[in-house]
Amino acid sequence: MAWAALRPVVKACIGGSLIGITVSDRYFSVAAVHGGSMRPTFDGTTADGREYALVKRSPLYDYSRGEVVVFVSPADHRSRTIKRLIGLPGDWISVPDKEEIRQIPEGHCWVEGDNGTASWDSRSYGPVPLGLVQGRVTHVVWPPSKMGRVDKRVPPEGRVMPQRNL
Repeated sequence: MAWAALRPVVKACIGGSLIGITVSDRYFSVAAVHGGSMRPTFDGTTADGREYALVKRSPLYDYSRGEVVVFVSPADHRSRTIKRLIGLPGDWISVPDKEEIRQIPEGHCWVEGDNGTASWDSRSYGPVPLGLVQGRVTHVVWPPSKMGRVDKRVPPEGRVMPQRNL
């Protein structure tokens, strides 16, 4: 008798969960952003020091220079990192801190935080495999005062020399 009353609720919960997981895995999800490496795009001024961003899942290798992307950290596979995509496969990139020019290998990208002095990024661990990139950040969704689109910003002139136009 009790199961007959609970059955529709359980079915709705299971169905809703499956739809939510599918949407989160294939289309959109929300990611927490904390720390100062992406200032001023994300400045961490909320009470808990976190902001939340909408992440659009995209097909593999469908990214362009200047977008903010989410990827699995090459240093810690259990954490996700948010940085700006600076260079794509085949690009030559000038690394000012090391005064060197490097070519980004095929299947990799170069990512950096907007606040270079507080960012641990490709300047520290090198190019990131494109297979670790999970999606692009499109909007800030929390706090309400910062809600809006995340702008695409390309690196300064002369910083990246594209191998080919992607």
